[in-house]
Formats: sequence, structure tokens, C-alpha cells
Amino acid sequence: MTKQPATVRVARWSATHPWRAIGMWIAFIAVCLVLGGMAGTEKTKNKDFEFGESGRANEIIRTYGMIAPAEENVLVTAKSGTLDKPAADKAAADVAARMRALKEVDAVGAPVEAKDGSGLLVPITMKGDPEQAKDHIDPLLNATKAAQRANPDLRVEQIGDASMNVALNDQVGKDLGKAEMFSLPVTLIILMVAFGAMIAAAVPVLLAITAVVGSVGLFGLASHVFPDAGTVSSVIMMMGMAVGVDYSLFYVKREREERAKGRGKIDAIEIAAATSGHAVVVSAVAVIVSMAGMYLADDAIFAGLATGGIIVVAVAMVGSLTVLPALLAKLGNKIDRPRIPLLWRLTAREDREPRVWKALLKPALHHPVITLVVAVLALGALALPAFDMKLQNTSADDFPREMSIMQTYDRMTAAFPDKNSASNIVVLAPADKKNESKAALEQAIARTRQSPLFVHETPQIEQSQDGRAFKVDVTTPHRSSSDEAKAALKELRTVILPETVGKVPGAESAVAGPTADNKDYGERVMDKLPLVIGFVLLLTFVMMSVTFRSVVVALTAIGINLLSALASFGFLVLVFQHTWAEGILDFNSNGTIISWLPLFLFVVLFGLSMDYHVFVVSRIREAAQSGLNTRDAVEKGITGSAGVITSAAIVMVSVFAVFGTMSMMDMKQMGVGLAAAVLIDAIVVRIVILPSLMTLLGTANWWPTRIPRLHAPSHAAPQTPAPYEPHVYERQL
Repeated sequence: MTKQPATVRVARWSATHPWRAIGMWIAFIAVCLVLGGMAGTEKTKNKDFEFGESGRANEIIRTYGMIAPAEENVLVTAKSGTLDKPAADKAAADVAARMRALKEVDAVGAPVEAKDGSGLLVPITMKGDPEQAKDHIDPLLNATKAAQRANPDLRVEQIGDASMNVALNDQVGKDLGKAEMFSLPVTLIILMVAFGAMIAAAVPVLLAITAVVGSVGLFGLASHVFPDAGTVSSVIMMMGMAVGVDYSLFYVKREREERAKGRGKIDAIEIAAATSGHAVVVSAVAVIVSMAGMYLADDAIFAGLATGGIIVVAVAMVGSLTVLPALLAKLGNKIDRPRIPLLWRLTAREDREPRVWKALLKPALHHPVITLVVAVLALGALALPAFDMKLQNTSADDFPREMSIMQTYDRMTAAFPDKNSASNIVVLAPADKKNESKAALEQAIARTRQSPLFVHETPQIEQSQDGRAFKVDVTTPHRSSSDEAKAALKELRTVILPETVGKVPGAESAVAGPTADNKDYGERVMDKLPLVIGFVLLLTFVMMSVTFRSVVVALTAIGINLLSALASFGFLVLVFQHTWAEGILDFNSNGTIISWLPLFLFVVLFGLSMDYHVFVVSRIREAAQSGLNTRDAVEKGITGSAGVITSAAIVMVSVFAVFGTMSMMDMKQMGVGLAAAVLIDAIVVRIVILPSLMTLLGTANWWPTRIPRLHAPSHAAPQTPAPYEPHVYERQL
């Protein structure tokens, strides 16, 4: 007797021991959640994001003990009209008194008046590690609120890195709550349309939710090796709902299809495990392989995202192979209850002739050359804007302005332009050139005061204890992402510092700050992108070659999915680097794409594209093995899987699109990019490019092997597949 595949053996055990399998799954999720809660989630540190020249500047600052303490500011302004100076002075004194009484506060500076008289700023220095300031900021925020209540005629508000960090985390939490609130019912409605029955629709959603919950717990443990940069929970939820529902959908659809043919309960589950279950494993491995490419970027953001994504995809895969067969066996025909009358009539006939899909496939099957050329040219045109992609990290300029903290930030920078984008100039001098290096740095500062790109004030130079390192902040009156701020950085790095500090033998200078960090990080991502792409393409080629025993299938899969990913990049650039979609998606374009998104989107898009590709090509190969010629096999494979692929794609698009409505720019761009990519993949690639290309290639699709014929060729009389031999355990049920 031939040994059954592992997916079938696991499904058989789960189906014949359903309560054990269900209990083990619940226990697994509970253990993951408890252990993750006990371990907590480790967050990234500032040094995890330091690269290039700005990274070197920050390294010198740490090494020579010049790390600035955490600073907060309380801004006092008029609610309308001009500022009442005596009232503002009283409010500032009230703020200072409240802050000095707090153990978290190290010092409170004298109030600073804006040059135009529009506000007073009370500077506050906090105690302790500046990276931990956000954990101790609440007493300061409460003191500011108390001062506001005591001075109701003025606007008293707090702004600083720690308070902004807390506000942004709260906003992300609200956005995720909205995403959960909308994505779950939308997904359920889509599945009800796909299945026509409530329980059948609920099962994939339930498994996806448990996969997300368990993965969050597992990542809590993993974060102590791969810390969270703040976006991993969003990715786990998004990926978990998308692939969790998809994998269950593939499996349930196939099991339902086999039951419609008259198969017994266990036989239907085994066939689903041998076909859809196998495709789920290959698809999940494809996504995992793609996401593993992010580790090559040697970057904390990508390592955390890769780890979270890999965990949730693996957990979703395991759930679909273990607890799902148990649920299907336990529910039996009850999975098709309660039926939704109209929808049930549309979905109950699994063997219904797929007329719509046959009509859509006609151009690709009967005119493959023209269809392929037109589709490739269309996607190529959409991909062209991707080559003009401009990268930039998220900055204060990109955060939603409806947030009160950002309104405070804008009022502060308007009243105090020197609080805008500061460039941290760092100089490391040879031991015998301290004085000469300091003099050169003073010359550099004088040069900035002559340039219209900088605030014309004389900043204070900070010197390390041994006298070798110097630090000074020069400010541009423009936002960090503006062209003027970038021009100021360029002038510092390429003109002012080389012509001053650069003339001192052995002296080293470097510039950090928001604008410099953005530039250096974007360059780092672009440098690593070819390595990651090469890794993903190579491993995908190997995996597809082994899975389908065909070099041609592997190469065409890579080519098709690469084109699809580039087209989605082009769409992302068109939407976010321009202004035409601002009103539709509720954002303000800064003309750039978030720096970490291209690399992340590539690996995820490539993995998800391979997900659908594996499922469709598996059905085509199955049809070819039954004896059909290539064109008929392509038609049968695609029409037979089109319904489930479409349902899965709609689920993914709906989940991703919800993230496109979020207020944070990185989540918005990620959601829109992924939603567009899935639409392109499901409609253009699977219905147009793939069938036309496989039809053109014919039997060469399977080179260097040949498809083993399992049944009679297509010209012979059709034969009904032999039924499964009932197992002893099935006869006993």
C-alpha cells in the first residue's frame, strides 16, 4: 500500500479524533497567549535604526557621553486673537511649579517667548534614560492638563518626543481597533456569499482569529530576539486574517466539492488534504521563504516584520491542516447550515458549469499571443512609475493633523521655527587637534548663519569630558521632509563641513537628525533591496522546481509575479507620490514612499502571488494528469479554482483595504499597496497572463519532466474516478 502524504495522515487522524485535535489547538493557542503575555514584547532601541553617516554621528554621541536627556515642552498660546502676556506668564509659572514637584522631572527652564509674541514655551528636562521616557511621561501630561484646567482662557499643551510617542501609539491602537471592527464583518459577509451558509463562512474566520491570537503570543517570545519596531502587531493581524481565511477557504471548498460528488465524509477530507492541503503547505512555504528574505537586510524593522509574518503564516497553515479537518469531520453536513436562501442556491451546485469564467478565459485560450502581449504591456506601463520611487521614513510631517498632538507640534514650530528640523553636527577630533577642531566647527556654524537655509542663531557647542568630541544643533526653519531641509543637509555635508572641519588633519565630522536619518536609511534600504530580491527569486525558483518538477513552471512563476509586484509598486507611486488621490484616501502627499515599504511589500507580494500561483497551477497540473491537453487543462484548472481564488482575493483585498483607511501613513501605504497587488494578481495575472502563457507553452510547461497520466487521455471516453476504498474507521462511524 502506498504511503499517504503527511497532509493526508494528519487530516485522517484529526478527522477520526476530532475532540482531541480541537482540544490540542485550543490548548496551543492558550499556551502561546499566556507565555507571550508573561514574556512581554521587547521594543527596538534607537540604535537599531542607525545607519550611514547619521549612524556614525549617533555612535560618537553615545561613546563620548553626550546623549541628550529627554526633553518636553509646554506651549502656552491664545485660543484666539493675541496672547495676553500677563496671563501667559502666570500660566507658565503654574506649569513650572507643577513640573518641579514631579520626581520624573530633572529641571524646568525659564519660559521662552516667541519672537512674534504668539506664545511662551516652558522647557522641561526629564530624569533617566531618554529611551524610557515614554514610560514615565503620564505624570507630566497630567500636570499639563491640570494647568490647562487652572488657566481655561489660554491653550496650555505639551509636546516632546515622549508625549508624541505615547499619542502615536494610542492612535495606532485606535486604528487597529477600527480595522478589526470593519475587517471581521466584511470578511464574514464575503464568505457567506462564497458558501451560502453561516457555519461554513464562520469556520475560516474563527481559525484566522485564533491564528492571529496565538501568533501575537508567540511573537512576544520571539521579540526578545527580534524586537518590535511598532508595526509587527498590525502586520500579524493583516497577514493572519488574509492567509488564515484563504487557507481554510481553499480546504473547505475542496472538501465541499468532493462531498457534492458523493464522497463520504472522511474520504472528502482526505482528498481535500491531498490536494488543497498540499497546496496550502507549498503556498505557506512560499510566503515564509519570501518573508525570510527580509533577514538579509540586517535591519531591526525588517527582522521584526519577517518574524511576525512567518509566525502567523506558519500558525495559520498548521491550523488549516490539523484543527480544520477535525471541525469538518465533527460538523459533517451541518457545516452547510443555516443556509442563506438565495446565496445557497447560487453556491450549492459545486459542479455547475462555470460559464462566466470560461467566457473571461476565451481571449487567453484562443488568442494567447495577442492577449499576452497586451496584458504584459499594460502591466509594464503601470510598473514604469516604480522606477521614479522616492523613499523617506515617517516623520512628524506625515502624521495625521487631526491628532491634537500634531496640532500642538504645528503651533510650536510656527511660533518657534528653531524647534523645526535640527541637524546634529558631530565632530571627533584627534587628541592633539582639539582647539583647532573646535575653531573649525565655529567657522562651520558661522557659515550656516550666512545661509538662507538655516535659522540665524548662534547655537551652543557641547564638548565631551575628554575634549575630543563636539556636538552642536543647527536648525532649518523648514519641515524635515521638505526640499529645503534636504538642501540644508546637502550643504552641510558636501560644502560647509568639508571646507571647515574637513581641513583639520585627522578630524572627523558627521551629521545626524531627522533629515539625515531619512536619507541614510532610504539609501540603506535601496542598497539591500537587490540582495533580498535575489535571495527570494533564487529560493522561489528552487522551491517551485522541486514542487512541480518543472524548470519552466518555476521560471514563468518568477517572471509573472515579478511583473505583478512591479506593477503594484507603480500604482503605489502614482497614488502616494502625487496629489490626485489625497481627497479619496484622506492624506497629504509628501511626494515619497515610506522607506521600509518597498522591501517589505516586495517579499509579501511575491509570497502572496506565489500563494495563488501554486493553487492554480496545482489544479492545472491535476487536470493535465487526468489526460487533458494543455489548453483544456488550463481551462479546467482555472475555471475550477476561479471561484475560490476570487473569494480568497476579495477577502484579502477587503482586509488590506481596511488598512488603507487608517490614519498613519505607513499603514495606509501598506494597505493600499497590498490591496492593489492582490487585485492585479487575481484579475490580470490569473485570468489573462497565466492562461495565455501556459497555452502558448503547451507541454513545454512541464519541462524537463512529463506529466504522468493518471487516467485516460482526453479523446477517450470519460471515466468516473474510482471511489476511495472506505477505511475501517469510516465504516465504524
